[in-house]
Amino acid sequence: MSESSRAAPITYATSGVDVEAGDRAVELMKEAVKATHGSSVLGGVGGFAGLYDASRLVEYRKPLLASSTDGVGTKVAIAQAMDIHDTIGFDLVGMVVDDIVVVGAEPLYMTDYIACGKVVPERIADIVRGIAAGCSRAETALVGGETAEHPGLLAGNEYDVAGAATGVVEADHLLGPEKVADGDVIIGMGSSGLHSNGYSLVRRVVDVAGWSLERNVPEFGRTLGAELLEPTRIYAADCLDLARYEAAGVHGFSHITGGGLAANLARVLPAGLEATVDRSSWELPAVFQVMSELGQVPLADLERTLNLGVGMVAVVAPSGADAAVARLTERGMPAWIMGSVRKAESPGATASTDYVQGAKGVDGGAVRMVNSYA
Repeated sequence: MSESSRAAPITYATSGVDVEAGDRAVELMKEAVKATHGSSVLGGVGGFAGLYDASRLVEYRKPLLASSTDGVGTKVAIAQAMDIHDTIGFDLVGMVVDDIVVVGAEPLYMTDYIACGKVVPERIADIVRGIAAGCSRAETALVGGETAEHPGLLAGNEYDVAGAATGVVEADHLLGPEKVADGDVIIGMGSSGLHSNGYSLVRRVVDVAGWSLERNVPEFGRTLGAELLEPTRIYAADCLDLARYEAAGVHGFSHITGGGLAANLARVLPAGLEATVDRSSWELPAVFQVMSELGQVPLADLERTLNLGVGMVAVVAPSGADAAVARLTERGMPAWIMGSVRKAESPGATASTDYVQGAKGVDGGAVRMVNSYA
């Protein structure tokens, strides 16, 4: 008999996968998931597929389905370092559903995927509870998900998260470049902080400066880690409410994520039009000022990497600008007029202006950034 034949039997558990831990994680999270289910969700938690009753779509004249998928990026490294996992789900939901509402679609349901080196039931349950809480905020059902244990590929404390969502919009209510017109007004909606983009830059700045996550930062009024882990603001319900508010005259939205304000706004403008955004209309939140000064990061790099205090933008008819700001303010959303749309001029830049035309494969309009931040 060979040495290998006398060795202990190899099982899935000795290979690093704990099926029972996965089952315990489901037990810990299922009540939070169920809390996002309305009458349209069938089958509960644990099925092979999530079921959503789409009967109400027959009421649509021409329903268009919208879909989006995303992750959280390297912000998960902050959550892992701090061993705080119940907020990262808000970031995931925000990154996914707020892309869907840009076209005016109502997010119907979402699914999630978690890959980890080792299933720690309490940690997985915390992540999913955060996702469920984010879905509740977005008024979206969390209909299913998957947790995969990848020993040897990820370390025991490492994980990554991703999600996907589906929404619906009536065809003649679709928002986008086709509706944006000369004279439209740009409304900014405040971010809660860094959200979930640019963390590779931020983590590099912090690392070079030698700052620990436990460091108290007076400008933040809390630790560096707490500031960096601040959950992404979720705009879905507020944007849908605004889109349905006829007095606002909404023509489009832009979700300000990777690429920054100018590049993302340019994606929702038609060719031939240009948005002028006045930097002096808002003050940079402390986290962006600190990161800029700490890393001596050039303004151009900041603006094409971070949201700089603006997480979502609405493009509205000039007659609806004041009504839009008032409506958002009533709902507790920081909002202000930050610019306007006009026929495009010839591209150019000076010491106080930057010009972006088209972005991320979209041959659309242009954005001109003017003045200095307040």
